[in-house]
Amino acid sequence: MFSRLFSSALRAAPVLAVIAGLSTSAAQGQAQEGYWQGVQKAGVLRCGAAVAPPYVMRDPATGEYTGFFADLCRGFAEALKVKPEFVDTTWDNIVAGLQAGKWDVSLALNRTPARAMAVNFSIPAMEYQISLAYNKENPKIPAGATSVADIDKEGVTLAVMSGTAQDKAISAAVKTAQILRLPGNDETRLAVTSRRADILVDASDTNQLFTQSNPQWAVALNPTPALAKQGVAFGLPHQLSFSDVEVVNIFLEEKVATGEVDNMIKKAVDEVLKGSK
Repeated sequence: MFSRLFSSALRAAPVLAVIAGLSTSAAQGQAQEGYWQGVQKAGVLRCGAAVAPPYVMRDPATGEYTGFFADLCRGFAEALKVKPEFVDTTWDNIVAGLQAGKWDVSLALNRTPARAMAVNFSIPAMEYQISLAYNKENPKIPAGATSVADIDKEGVTLAVMSGTAQDKAISAAVKTAQILRLPGNDETRLAVTSRRADILVDASDTNQLFTQSNPQWAVALNPTPALAKQGVAFGLPHQLSFSDVEVVNIFLEEKVATGEVDNMIKKAVDEVLKGSK
């Protein structure tokens, strides 16, 4: 009896092995189907875009997006052979929208440990530092100011875009001065030019645009120690595999190495300066 059962088991073994092999192959095939293959099937790359010149800009009349991260979105879409689609958002929602699957990448997201617990990041397209822009004739700002502590005084108001990396950094650093949180870049600049606020807290390259547009009175300070120095990257869905993240990294490595990112930045800066004249 045992002999017949053993023989039957032996005859069945090759069949079971084939079935197991087919199941393994199917599972491997599914595993190899990455996130970007799904984007290719959908035919569109959705880019979450919050306005912050020169990274991301939007023409209010036409709705057209420009800026060097908008150009990188188009370039990555071209690499995937799909169409780019910009999804308008705010800095308060740019991480939450990515988590909720409302878009595939978030544009111009600062790499921070807190954000890295919620989303993935590509390698940086550029390095970012926060600076403080103000009117050099403002008596509230000491002439020899070099640090945040030098301007963290009673009666000083700092304007910053709500929900941004610079908002989080200045909020952690300031103990006495008042922080005025506003929804967009235009509102923060207006607050300083109208003297509703004393200092504009923003990325150093963005503040450079502001001072170049107002050379008669505006100056900028890169505080020591640095208020924040971070990479600016694509924010990516948290569930992406290492291979999926590498697809974006390889794309960016080439764009940085060939100087294309530098050219995109120069083009965006020129556009902002032209529009401010």
